[in-house]
Amino acid sequence: MIEEKDLKPEELAEVERQLAMLKRGVVEIIPGEGLRQKLMESIHTRRPLKIKLGVDPSAPDLHLGHTVVLHKLRQFQELGHQIQLVIGDFTGQIGDPTGKSETRKPLTHEQVRENAATYVAQYGKILDVNKVEIHYNASWLAPLNFEQIIRLASSMTVARMLERDDFEKRYQSGQAISLHEFFYPLMQGYDSVHLQSDIELGGTDQKFNLLMGRQLQKEFGQAQQVVMMTPLLEGLDGVKKMSKSLGNYIGVSEEPNEIFGKSMSIPDELMLKYFELATDIPMEELSKLAAGLKDGAVHPRDAKMMLAHRLVAMYHGEEAAVQAQEHFQTVFQQGALPDDIPVVTVEQSSLEDGNIWVVSLLVSLDLCSSNGDARRMIQQGAVKLNGERVDDEQLQVAVEDGMIWQVGKRKFAKIHLA
Repeated sequence: MIEEKDLKPEELAEVERQLAMLKRGVVEIIPGEGLRQKLMESIHTRRPLKIKLGVDPSAPDLHLGHTVVLHKLRQFQELGHQIQLVIGDFTGQIGDPTGKSETRKPLTHEQVRENAATYVAQYGKILDVNKVEIHYNASWLAPLNFEQIIRLASSMTVARMLERDDFEKRYQSGQAISLHEFFYPLMQGYDSVHLQSDIELGGTDQKFNLLMGRQLQKEFGQAQQVVMMTPLLEGLDGVKKMSKSLGNYIGVSEEPNEIFGKSMSIPDELMLKYFELATDIPMEELSKLAAGLKDGAVHPRDAKMMLAHRLVAMYHGEEAAVQAQEHFQTVFQQGALPDDIPVVTVEQSSLEDGNIWVVSLLVSLDLCSSNGDARRMIQQGAVKLNGERVDDEQLQVAVEDGMIWQVGKRKFAKIHLA
């Protein structure tokens, strides 16, 4: 094991520089001094560290919550370390039950592959994917024979498995736990064995699975990986973790105006956390911003505008960020209609006596995703016709050329009657 005395002064300085950068936004490192030790060995021997992130492509759309760990990977990449992106095309067919109260339905091989391709494309918005090792764990898990699987399972006790919070709760409440679910953390740990990973990243909800890699590496006589955990990012409601199913998310592939508008609704108390975890803002700039907010030199609205601008620029470019900011200021701060309202053609022949049910119209204009969504928007007072609120969800609309419909703060459509 390399010690401090083995390093030259410039090597020690580089260790401290990398350590300061990599600790940003990390809530726990196991073991505590493990990252420093790995960096000392890497810098002294000039061997890049192998940094692993496992991904089960259960859903193809990335949101800002997913990007927290990706920004950490990018930092490792910029420091010259090797990224190992493990696509769980094998484990994804089982599904990680983390945080779930019941057994998850497995995905098909085709679903996993389709989602994986979408994930990799979106990761390119943050990482240089040309310099990322992309692995599909079916290549080493699928060939394992039954004897090898039994030997792998013998390294873990049922009592240890039940230490996992979700398993323990389900067991205590009498809910079913399928035997195959115990193999998920074993397989994730075996990924680290196969790749001989130095460091594995993940959210705090993955702690049990991440530590499994350390245990299995020890069983196989390998140097144990260091585990680095990033926090879960709360969504726009400021309470629950960001999730597409909860509707409190900002998607990295959403339109610039949508990202900007959603960002402006982030709770004030979470602004700095979003800056730290979801952007590439330098720490010095973040510290100045925090001080300005504290002493009143910076207004929270202005800070949020900076955040929204930065997020749009990261995923759509600076020009799009400028346009999104102008759009927001025009529509929401000045109360004017935007200049670029989408025009939707409605065929007069599709109307009955020129009328259409307001709910059907909102769906046909792509302002609402379903009839139920349209009803909810009307009930919440979020629907306007030519600037006037629409309250009657049974309304039969006499469609006219040029009428402007609005749903929420960011969705508009202008009708062209043909």
